[in-house]
Amino acid sequence: MSLLFEEIDSQASLLGEISLRRRRIPALGERDIYEVKLGEEFLMSSMFVDAEEALAEFGLAAVKGDTISVAVGGLGLGYTAVAALKDPRISELFVVDALETVIGWHKNELVPLGKILNADTRNHYVLGSFFDLATETTAGFDPLNRGKKMDAILLDIDHSPTEFLNAANARFYTTENLSIMAGHLKENGVFAMWSQNLPESRFEALLSTVFTKVESHVVTFDNPFQGTPSTNSVYVCIK
Repeated sequence: MSLLFEEIDSQASLLGEISLRRRRIPALGERDIYEVKLGEEFLMSSMFVDAEEALAEFGLAAVKGDTISVAVGGLGLGYTAVAALKDPRISELFVVDALETVIGWHKNELVPLGKILNADTRNHYVLGSFFDLATETTAGFDPLNRGKKMDAILLDIDHSPTEFLNAANARFYTTENLSIMAGHLKENGVFAMWSQNLPESRFEALLSTVFTKVESHVVTFDNPFQGTPSTNSVYVCIK
């Protein structure tokens, strides 16, 4: 094992080989960077988490209420979930991931934020397909309380509304299935979603067929590899 690189874990999954890696880039100082790859594709890096955190911040800022229940679609490296738990109104957080390997990384604290999530009794890991649970009318995201409605649903799985982690996910992005998902929200509940691209007007129009209010936020962050700022976006929708 090199001080500058370590493959912490690599396992087969339904989507292909998924691996967790730790590296250091000397130019960036004494900082461990955690990365997740699916096959040869980079899924996420702890270098770039501003938009994942902004997903929780923008989404929950639109939620009304003193005590709220929230579902997060996609665990990843845990940044959206940890950012959400900073909101003291959250009484329970259900973090849904289809890959047992990813949940295991957090439960076994192989990733830095696993310790934070494990210590917070409001956090609940849910093994399952977010898209299956979201488009099944009677299930919902709380395995112990079928049909329980959420105050907010925060989604960070696909790269964008048109670039999918799994081709089967495309079926979610329709008026019919977004409407079924919205049925898992309370009145005035919030759906927020991350995208690696700038806001797409066609997707905003699609969201407007389901939600009464749709806003898009551009998140800008430093990219030391490119030497210029990069941008992601967060869609925030109110039922």
